[in-house]
Amino acid sequence: MTIPATAPVESAAVAAPRILGRCRELVRPAMVDAIGRLHPWTGEMAAFSLGWHDAGGTPDPGASEGKGVRQALAVLSAEAVGADSRSAVAGAVAVELVHAFSLLHDDIMDGDGMRRQRETVWKAYGTGPAVLAGDALFALAMQTLAEAPGPHTAAAVRCLCETLAELVRGQAEDLLFEARPWTGPDAVRPDEYRSMAERKTGALLGCAAALGALLGGAPPRTVTALDRAGRHLGVAFQAVDDLLGIWGDPVVTGKPVHGDLRKRKKTYPVLAALAGDGSSARELALLLNSPQPLDDRAASHAAGLVDLAGGRAATVEEARRHLDAARDCLDGVPLDPCASRDLRTLLTFLLHRTV
Repeated sequence: MTIPATAPVESAAVAAPRILGRCRELVRPAMVDAIGRLHPWTGEMAAFSLGWHDAGGTPDPGASEGKGVRQALAVLSAEAVGADSRSAVAGAVAVELVHAFSLLHDDIMDGDGMRRQRETVWKAYGTGPAVLAGDALFALAMQTLAEAPGPHTAAAVRCLCETLAELVRGQAEDLLFEARPWTGPDAVRPDEYRSMAERKTGALLGCAAALGALLGGAPPRTVTALDRAGRHLGVAFQAVDDLLGIWGDPVVTGKPVHGDLRKRKKTYPVLAALAGDGSSARELALLLNSPQPLDDRAASHAAGLVDLAGGRAATVEEARRHLDAARDCLDGVPLDPCASRDLRTLLTFLLHRTV
């Protein structure tokens, strides 16, 4: 997957890991304390899901802990509204726990056995225990935020509750898409997919930014602007994920090339390609509607057809458009210049990421 690089992009590739690392160091002690409150068994599974331990509970320094985008958004948003970064820690922990819970349950529903180049929780521990661990993370997220000090806790809890409802709705839509046809009047349209992505991915990113601003005492207009910026980022983030799911480097992503096509997943590049009426779109529809499994050769051919039919270009444009919209949201309210710069650096980095 290639999005042309520019000087700001190259600068973001250097600065963003530093920004993410700084936020992770701030939030990590509170995350450890929170996980330590769980039952030892669910705590072990939670630590495994977060990349801290292996499946036996032994520290695993080689495992990936993920980027920590959501906790960084919470911290940077608090700083952007002029608050102490520590005011956002409870919100940052809550959104990271919700994210972990959602991934854990998503892996079960999708039947995915691998994440971040190792077994998923349900694969390592079993489906029932993994469901229980997800439930524990969900409850812990709510408890952590409800116990946050300060006058804005109730508003923050309401924000997270509303986001959880959106997450569930987005996941329901995603699952229902699987049963719908590739073509015809009942086919999934790109705009429907975009709406699903905003709920499933964008809502929690928006919530992360909103929680940082809320707990930092920002006025409602600023909270809303940061929420909208996070939502647009989420749609762009999902678009890049969809590109990586087809064209990403397996050595970097840990997923097989053309993996989403082999699974016949309805992703934005495929839906945008099928929305056309050219010969490539028609051939792609025939291939996807075939009862035969997509082997390496067929999946490679399908990826080429998606590209020829304009699905790849449309998805790159989708990501860019929502990134620009996120920047516009930041431009619309007064923010601390340094923290705003870090937020913008993170936005650019996430659009051009390769993992």
